[in-house]
Amino acid sequence: MRRCALVLILLLAAVLPARAQQPGAREQVRRAAMDYIEGFYEGDSTKLVRSVSPNVRKNGYARGRNDSTYRASAMPYDGFMRYAAGVRAGRGGPPPNAPRDIVIYDVQDQTASVKVTAWWGTDYMLLGKENGRWMITHVLWQSPPRTAVR
Repeated sequence: MRRCALVLILLLAAVLPARAQQPGAREQVRRAAMDYIEGFYEGDSTKLVRSVSPNVRKNGYARGRNDSTYRASAMPYDGFMRYAAGVRAGRGGPPPNAPRDIVIYDVQDQTASVKVTAWWGTDYMLLGKENGRWMITHVLWQSPPRTAVR
């Protein structure tokens, strides 16, 4: 009986500090996702540098308004910066009242997963903690579907 109680106490001692760190980590992950959205919406490369790993992999499926099929698309890190520069120069950018929705699926001590809904579509992102900062390392996205799939 004592042995079971000791094991239970040790398990609780190991788990409770990690849970206590979660709220701060969740906010940091949310901030990284918002920096990503705002970086693209505002053309703010500083926010992108702060939230996106230089080794990011962004792949997705784009469909034009009048297209019925998707085409594969990839964006390397320098593409993030070129896009932001274009928005700053008045090219592209979001429509008024564009969505900025963030759903955090999971935050662990080193990795996290997030869904972002923006004007261009839906992004599923993986983040890793790099040098103490939450950085977006992978993005899989698609243009908005014509009809909701349930």
